[in-house]
Parts: sequence; structure tokens; C-alpha cells
Amino acid sequence: MPTLPLPAALLCDMDGTLVDTERDWLATVAQILPPGTDTTPFAGLPIPTAARRLAALLPSLTPEDAWNRLDTAFTARVRAGVTVQPGALRLLDRARALGVPVALVTASERAVADEVLRTLGPHRFAHSVASGETPEGKPHPAPYLAAARALGVAPDACLAVEDTPTGVSAARAAGCRVLAVPTVPGIEPGPAVTLAVTLADSLEDVAFGA
Repeated sequence: MPTLPLPAALLCDMDGTLVDTERDWLATVAQILPPGTDTTPFAGLPIPTAARRLAALLPSLTPEDAWNRLDTAFTARVRAGVTVQPGALRLLDRARALGVPVALVTASERAVADEVLRTLGPHRFAHSVASGETPEGKPHPAPYLAAARALGVAPDACLAVEDTPTGVSAARAAGCRVLAVPTVPGIEPGPAVTLAVTLADSLEDVAFGA
């Protein structure tokens, strides 16, 4: 992995990127869908968007019921314990040591984000944005724009770290450069997207230039 240019701010996705909870989220979705249904399109989605998609696929399910089922089940999985992704804490601490402010930008609800922040260490983040705290959620750019604004940094000077096509779309639409650490297929490299690792690798080898 080449050394990345030092960004003005680091904007990190949570599920699948910093903690190994993307699989928990997709397992939660799978419990609602018919057996064998591909859950990949739900990767990285906030609960409101996922609930609407589930209701569209399952006419017997209302968006409100889908929302409640997703929220209850996923929150319970997170509260049972999460695993920090390899290299995540080192990346966060390296950014802070270099004077780079870090924001958490997650599609999860605030209760889930706060649970994970307690595991990661809230001192590692200058700001956090959770689902429902911006007018639109990922893949809309609003969460990343809000995080950059809170840190006082232009979006195009930020580096977003993401693991899903949904998250990469949100960060790119905001104008951020993107370091993609894929947990699901579908992320395509481009001029502003650095595919840091293969699907089998991690954040361990990511480094910043001074």
C-alpha cells in the first residue's frame, strides 16, 4: 500500500470499516428477507432506507415494522459486543498524532454509534454523525458534508474511509477522496478512490505521509 497524502481531516465510516459489524447488519437484514436472498444491496444503508426497501420487497411488511425490527435486532447484536477491525485504532491514533481531526460518519442510529464509540474510545473523534442527524442518509452526501463542516474543513481536503459501494458513493458525492477497504463487492477504483486493500486484507498497512 503506498503512503497516502496527509488529509486535512479523516472521515471514517463505522460498520465494516472500523468495527466488524457489517456482517451483523447483513445478518439482521437476512432474518427478514426470504432465505437465500442476496443482502449485498443493503450493505451500508441507513435503517430508514433499508426499511423502505424491505417493505417494497415484502408487501406484508410496513416500513415502520421493518424499521423497528432492524433497529431492535441490530442494536442487540452490537450491545452483545463488537470486534475492532485490524489496524483501525492505529490509523485513528496516527491521524491524531499528525494533527488530523477525525469524524465518525455512520449510517447506524445514534444509540448504536455511541455503543461503538465507547469501544473505540470517544477521545479519538472530534465529531460524529449518525443516521437521522442530516436531512438525508448515505448514499446521499449530506452526512459527509455535515462532518466536514463540523470540522471546519473543505470536503475535497478530506479523506473518507469506507467499505461499501453505498458509503463510497456518499463520500464521492460530497467531494471527498476515498480510501476503500471493501467488505462487499462493487467498489470500483477511480481517480479519487484508492482501493487500499483486497477483500482479504485490512487497514494494517495504511500509512500517511507527513
